[in-house]
Amino acid sequence: MKVVIQRVSQAQVAIEEQIVGQIKQGFMVLVGIHQEDTPEDVAYVVGKISKLRVFEDDEGKMNRSIQEIEGSILSISQFTLYAKTKKGNRPSFIEAARPDVAIPLYELFNQQLEAEGIAVATGEFGADMQVSLTNDGPVTIVIDTREK
Repeated sequence: MKVVIQRVSQAQVAIEEQIVGQIKQGFMVLVGIHQEDTPEDVAYVVGKISKLRVFEDDEGKMNRSIQEIEGSILSISQFTLYAKTKKGNRPSFIEAARPDVAIPLYELFNQQLEAEGIAVATGEFGADMQVSLTNDGPVTIVIDTREK
């Protein structure tokens, strides 16, 4: 599982010009599911995201978690995180999980974040989405369960 986490002051996702998910302060998370991912990978990433201390405390240091600031997450499925570009100019996505594997794990990811007390907004799996955000910092972090 690979996620790209961006600390944002706001983010939203639209499908066919209709906003389907939006948040204020928190994280916009691009979520890629690998063909070999398991619920254990989901739990690992959720644990990292929910405790990641990248929000400023009263002294201006990145020392607070999304839970501590009562932030939200905009979660966007993103199979292209597993693009391989070694050969040629057309990316291969062979390592990305097929929808029958990816959808349940993506839904589990969002459910587990909510179980941590974090409000989660989403796009729609497989849809053509327009995502906009204001990156705060900027702060961008990548977590890859293949590198844990």
